[in-house]
Amino acid sequence: MSNLEKYNAAFVEAFEIREDQLAGLKYQDITAWDSVGHMTLIASLEEAFDIMMDTDDIIDFNSYEKGKEILSKEEYGVDF
Repeated sequence: MSNLEKYNAAFVEAFEIREDQLAGLKYQDITAWDSVGHMTLIASLEEAFDIMMDTDDIIDFNSYEKGKEILSKEEYGVDF
């Protein structure tokens, strides 16, 4: 499974949405992406990529696209 597939799967599973709904998705755009859903997503991503995200990055993770940008940082090393 590619990194993009893992990333997308985390969103699909955490928010119970379809993959075609991911582009442009932002925090609180859908009911499921509330504070609890956010932490569920973060935990899923940390497990999928075997990383521990910094608090600042967790807070800044406010959209599907921003998440890819954050995970692409050198400290996480996730290539999409």
